[in-house]
Amino acid sequence: MRSGNWGPDSDENDHNQTNVLAARGYWQAFQTVKESIGKVLGKKTDGAIAGTVTEAEHEKWYRELFAPSVAAGILEATDLAGYRNHPVYIRRSMHVPPNYQAVRELIPTFFDLLQNEEEPVVRVVLGHYFFVYIHPYMDGNGRMCRFLMNVMLASGGYSWMVVPVEQRIEYMAALEEASVNQNIIPFASFLAGLIDSRVEE
Repeated sequence: MRSGNWGPDSDENDHNQTNVLAARGYWQAFQTVKESIGKVLGKKTDGAIAGTVTEAEHEKWYRELFAPSVAAGILEATDLAGYRNHPVYIRRSMHVPPNYQAVRELIPTFFDLLQNEEEPVVRVVLGHYFFVYIHPYMDGNGRMCRFLMNVMLASGGYSWMVVPVEQRIEYMAALEEASVNQNIIPFASFLAGLIDSRVEE
C-alpha cells in the first residue's frame, strides 16, 4: 500500500485483503453495537432510550467499522472524525443524498424523531430509511443503518435481523423506491416480512 502498488479493483489478492479488513471492521463494530443494545435493554425499552443511546454511540460504531483500514494505513484516523465534508453518490442509484452542509442539521433532527417515536416498528423502518437517505458518512452508510435498525429492533423486543443476500435486489429496489419516489410502502413491507419470518422461527 505504501509503495502505491495497491490495486483492490484490479488485483485479486489486494481485493481479498480489502474484504478481510472489511470483515474484521464489521466484527469490531458488531461488538460495539451489542454493547449499545445492552444499554437499551437495560433500561425501559422506549424510543427515547434507543434514540439517545444510538445518537451517543453511532460514531463509535463507525470508528470500529473502519479501524482495521486505519491500522493498515488505507485511511487516516482523522478520516473517521465527524460526518462527511464532500458530496457522496450511491452506486447504481438515482438518489442523491443531501448536500454535506445540510447533514449537520439533518442528523440532530433525525435523532430527535427517533427519540420521540413511541412505536418500535416505526423506529425500525424510519430509522433505517432516514439514516441511509441522509448518508452522513463517506462510506459504510448501509452497514451503519442496518446496525441502527437492529438497535431499534431490540428496543421493541425483536431479535437481530440480517437482510439475506438472496433478497438484496428486492431490498435495494425498495430503498430506491422510497428514496427516489418517496414511496416507503414497499420498504416497510419488505422489513415487515423479514420481522415476521424471524418471529415465526
